[in-house]
Amino acid sequence: MPNTNDDRPKLNSTVWTLGLVSLCTDLASKMIYPITPIFLTTVLGAPVWTVGIIEGIAESIASILKLYSGWMSDLVGQRKQFAVVGYGLGAISKLLLALSGVWSHVLGARLIDRVGKGIRAAPRDVLITQNCAVDRRGQAFGLHHTLETIGEVVGPLLGFLFLQQYANNYRGVFAIAFFPALLGVLLLLVLVKEPKIAARKANSQPQFTLEGLSPAYSRYLIAIGIFSLGNSSDAFLLLRAQDLGFNGMQLLLLYTVFNIIETCLGLTAGKFSDRVGRRPLLVTGYLVFALVYLGFATARSAEIVWVLFTLYGLYSSLTRGVQKAFVADLVHPQRRGAEVGTFYMLVGLMALPASLIAGWLYAQVSVSAPFYLSAGTAIFASMFLYLRVSESNS
Repeated sequence: MPNTNDDRPKLNSTVWTLGLVSLCTDLASKMIYPITPIFLTTVLGAPVWTVGIIEGIAESIASILKLYSGWMSDLVGQRKQFAVVGYGLGAISKLLLALSGVWSHVLGARLIDRVGKGIRAAPRDVLITQNCAVDRRGQAFGLHHTLETIGEVVGPLLGFLFLQQYANNYRGVFAIAFFPALLGVLLLLVLVKEPKIAARKANSQPQFTLEGLSPAYSRYLIAIGIFSLGNSSDAFLLLRAQDLGFNGMQLLLLYTVFNIIETCLGLTAGKFSDRVGRRPLLVTGYLVFALVYLGFATARSAEIVWVLFTLYGLYSSLTRGVQKAFVADLVHPQRRGAEVGTFYMLVGLMALPASLIAGWLYAQVSVSAPFYLSAGTAIFASMFLYLRVSESNS
């Protein structure tokens, strides 16, 4: 039975501040993300396949840094400095996007943004892990996810309000997004304190390998890899919605609905995973993902898209924070930064083939083809996760 007299240590100020930093950063990112595909294809005149190239290359190059930044933060015994640099690059990328004149400029801006995420992601997750009790990890990552998604709700709404006043002024939205991103960097600099830890000598360079990982973590990463191969950029969902009649302002509202669901359920999902385990929620989340993508493959009207994005918010609530908490459960404490980086690198490396395949299928086969593929890989990954991955390191 659940313990109603919960006297475990509460989440500390560092966990809350890191969540607020992500709130500001994701507010800025999601203010611009839903309209970037339209900016590319209508304002800059880029073909659809460039969406896959930009998203895939940006995520995959940045993924290398996710491994090395985690390893380096283990080496120097500090995480905050990596997070500051990473969030700072994310802020700068918003201004560069506003100045883009051709699609290759958008690629450059996205690369800088993703490099920033690559630098900050693993060290930030280690900071969260270090500042919460073991039996609070699901709650800590759930809180972080919830605060992220509050930003992801507010960002598209602000973009929508701006475009109502200044129709099709996408560059203006990109420029405004710089300011909340900058606020996130300032919060991190001022409010997050990290004790000085003596640097240690590394035994070897980090390598992208399953060797040395616990058996459960290795199998978990295999499941993540299978799922990620079919998890192409959300930009393709937005393009599909555009095909069904959504304009730029409507896409911002659509993404807001998705993020409202995450905001309402993210913390609850994290707490629930502390009680029942991570695996049941992840398996359920993958199956919901498959249902959503099957829906996009067969959609014939704009109305169904609202329902599909609502379900997509449920999928994200069940997986985003929970899968990070599961990683924290399964990694070795002495190599936490590097092994968390391995998770991020795997997801990033899969992003390139996932988005390139989706872009090719979308343009050359049919608009439904990439969604059928994604649904199939999600079902296969859920079966592997259920049958082969345990909740312990054994």
